[in-house]
Amino acid sequence: MLDQLLQLDEDLFIFLNSLGNSSWDGFWLVVTDKLTFIPLYAILLFLIYKKFGLKSLLILILIVAAMITFTDQITNLFKYVIAKRPRPCREEHLKEVMRFVAGGCGRYGFFSGHSANSMAAAVFAGLLLRPYYRNLIFVLLFWSAIVAYSRIYVGVHYPIDIICGLAFGGLSGFMFYKLQWYLRKRFIS
Repeated sequence: MLDQLLQLDEDLFIFLNSLGNSSWDGFWLVVTDKLTFIPLYAILLFLIYKKFGLKSLLILILIVAAMITFTDQITNLFKYVIAKRPRPCREEHLKEVMRFVAGGCGRYGFFSGHSANSMAAAVFAGLLLRPYYRNLIFVLLFWSAIVAYSRIYVGVHYPIDIICGLAFGGLSGFMFYKLQWYLRKRFIS
């Protein structure tokens, strides 16, 4: 059963990865770059400051830093200790049938840190700002899905890596949203 699931995952990866073409490669390389969305993060921080004030912003920055550290470390635990599943760009039998666009290929890929971090940020900020900007969470979830897909497009993650990263990131974002609510209630109110 696991072998069938992994084969289906590989087949879906090949299909999704092969949808790309060279005219879109630059766009997806920009999307997959971690630094591309610094302006988005700056806007979110500004909106948080505007709605919650400086004291809350400082606490929230610490919580977000803890959340990103948490998602990164759990992702690394899964990649390098638990799963040790090679990335598609490391598989010799896929090199002839896949498009590899990324600048580099890490060793292991389960699960995707880009997916986990972008979804954690989307859920956290979306829930935090939902009372003020109702539809922002949908924009952020769409952004996270685009970032996640970019990892398949550039050839460094399988779909299961992405799905599990998104699920873990969503859970992490929700947990840290609840944590910030408790901390702000306790220390600011």
